[in-house]
Amino acid sequence: MEKMSRVTTALGGSALTGHTMHCHLDAPANAISVCRDAAQVVVAGRSIFKIYAIEEEQFVEKLNLRVGRKPSLNLSCADVVWHQMDENLLATAATNGVVVTWNLGRPSRNKQDQLFTEHKRTVNKVCFHPSEAHVLLSGSQDGFMKCFDLRRKDSVSTFSGQSESVRDVQFSIRDYFTFASTFENGNVQLWDIRRPDRCERMFTAHNGPVFCCDWHPEDRGWLATGGRDKMVKVWDMTTQRAKEVHCVQTIASVARVKWRPECRHHLATCSMMVDHNIYVWDVRRPFVPAAMFEEHRDVTTGIAWRHPHDPSFLLSGSKDSTLCQHLFRDASQPVERANPEGLCYGLFGDLAFAAKESLVATESGRKPYAGDRRHPIFFKRKLDPAEPFAGLASSALSVFEMEPGSGSMSWFVDTAERYALAGRPLAELCDHNSKVARELGRNQVAQTWTMLRIIYCSPGLVPTTNLNHSVGKGSSCGLPLMNSFNLKDMAQGLGSETRLDRSKGDTRSDTALLDSSATLITNEDNEETEGSDVPADYLLGDVEGEEDDLYLLDPDHAHTEEPEYVLPQEAFPLRHEIVDTPPGPENLQDKADSPHVSGSEADVASLVPIDSSFSLISVSHALYDSRLPPDFFSALVCDMLRFYAEQGDVQMAVSVLIVLGERVRKDIDEQTQEHWYTSYIDLLQRFCLWNVSNQVVKLSTSRAISCLNQASTTLHVNCSHCKRPMSSRGWVCDRCHRCASMCAVCHHVVKGLFVWCQGCSHGGHLQHIMKWLEGSSHCPAGCGHLCEYS
Repeated sequence: MEKMSRVTTALGGSALTGHTMHCHLDAPANAISVCRDAAQVVVAGRSIFKIYAIEEEQFVEKLNLRVGRKPSLNLSCADVVWHQMDENLLATAATNGVVVTWNLGRPSRNKQDQLFTEHKRTVNKVCFHPSEAHVLLSGSQDGFMKCFDLRRKDSVSTFSGQSESVRDVQFSIRDYFTFASTFENGNVQLWDIRRPDRCERMFTAHNGPVFCCDWHPEDRGWLATGGRDKMVKVWDMTTQRAKEVHCVQTIASVARVKWRPECRHHLATCSMMVDHNIYVWDVRRPFVPAAMFEEHRDVTTGIAWRHPHDPSFLLSGSKDSTLCQHLFRDASQPVERANPEGLCYGLFGDLAFAAKESLVATESGRKPYAGDRRHPIFFKRKLDPAEPFAGLASSALSVFEMEPGSGSMSWFVDTAERYALAGRPLAELCDHNSKVARELGRNQVAQTWTMLRIIYCSPGLVPTTNLNHSVGKGSSCGLPLMNSFNLKDMAQGLGSETRLDRSKGDTRSDTALLDSSATLITNEDNEETEGSDVPADYLLGDVEGEEDDLYLLDPDHAHTEEPEYVLPQEAFPLRHEIVDTPPGPENLQDKADSPHVSGSEADVASLVPIDSSFSLISVSHALYDSRLPPDFFSALVCDMLRFYAEQGDVQMAVSVLIVLGERVRKDIDEQTQEHWYTSYIDLLQRFCLWNVSNQVVKLSTSRAISCLNQASTTLHVNCSHCKRPMSSRGWVCDRCHRCASMCAVCHHVVKGLFVWCQGCSHGGHLQHIMKWLEGSSHCPAGCGHLCEYS
């Protein structure tokens, strides 16, 4: 695992040498800190507290600070810091709320110096003042920060963040009296150690807890913060209001952030969970890390640059019980594996295409594509020669714009706002959505809604004729075809069945459809007709077309374009003259049995009706159940949804999914549904349709989607009178026993929509506050705060 490339860095006469290496610890590490001479590192955790010497080839254990016969919770460390002015002074934050200082210069085996037990819950962070040897700052889960003077036994100042817990505290490197603190509710506060009564500045930095922060070693006002929202943000604190100057999107919650020495725009991060790697980012290129260290096999819990003036060596501790030294030169470079080509459609149809600069340079003289709206414009960011890996991932960008008015998406917004997805019967929802689509000129969508209403709400009687026309031999519908029959056998009972009762069923039920796949005239043994040397289907003419063709035996509805069927010429002389008018039904049986007439003649004669009012072959009842169940069309509806999704209209696919619910959900896999939902919700949010997006999430049939609006929705509220956090038991403060939802304008309890200022915690009725701020920018409660409503 060791990589033998070596680095020697000159630091004021001394030199740092070494290579990438690691050592195994006795237990998982929670935090690490480096001595000021960069020769030793301390590793602290729940079951480990040791100091290691950093030699050229390996780590060597120097001191074990967990001494004593009985294990103590004071030795269970959540954080550790080594003073940068006194190499013998360390401080640890214990999980039981104790802050412990350690003096390595003591001659005894036990190096413990002082214990501060003022915190009531776990201490998350400790920090020494960068230039004051006796000042120590701590932040705890109880929401308080305490400043200790190591020459005294008690804290000298207590700072209340008015929040649930403090996750990190850091003294400013440039401002002697200033320190920053981060909180569970996403706020960052700046304090002056001389004024413990209130913070100097407070702003919301992240959507969720802020786990870490770090002051820039060179730029006085830059503060980097990392949170659970997977973002690292760089804030400029020199302005009147904190200004976000850079933002890096990572793939997991950010647990630690450290600026890289001697590199103004580089910082290192590690994750709290899921991701085990350490990344070094250039904040000017926030989407691809400049370097990545992949040595750890579990979550990295602590990172520290070995020397404040050396950018080459990074130390890290992990839950995999390893301590590593990473050489920056050995880091993998994700930018080498980055794809320089990309294609993306804009919100209004514009197309952006990125390609390698070398590819664009060789084709710079090419003609525009036929589909180009205009000639491409290439954008290229001016490269910084000092930026590492600059030449490895640079692309030229082409942008093709839509013609004015051709890419309008107003129909999407109108449809999303006007569609009804729930709260009415299914028939009304389909009718309403069909009307909306028709008014917007989307006739195909409107017809789809109408068909869904017919299928699932009011299926009518389907004519038998239409059913048979729609079902062929190869149809997958599974409907039975008409059984084969023998005209000879049928003729015996023909007299009682020739007349149809037209008062029953459809008026066209006297029409019989026959499938050519079934033998038309057979006996019980499926043999050919007696007395004929050819198959009996010649009686219907030359049937040599498609197998699924159906033939209509109804003189009232005969096709005029088809030729008249003529009997074939007989091979023997006829013994009597053939009568033009066929005999009546009562004589058919006798004629068929006559020895003077061939069987084929009798069969053909039986197909000719006496008059146009009746059909010899008739059906007295419907062959199939004319009312089809909705499940019969499930496959068709699923194909329709996939068609719309493939066409890019996920709005239609998701709307039908929600309206039909369980009727169609079971036939589409969860992964496909989730993909449709996420695509539609993303479009809605890009068009700022927040209410519609929330409604879609709420009505979603996918479990992965329905829980989206249940994450990170905790609301932390402070009492407007005593400034203490409110409990979840109601709107009455536990401390001052006053109602927190009083309107600052009308002084009545707010029972509806309530709005308040995050700066002073005062608020009231939405309409009252809006009207007040139209004429005054000061808080209506008289606290002097400058409130804003946007």
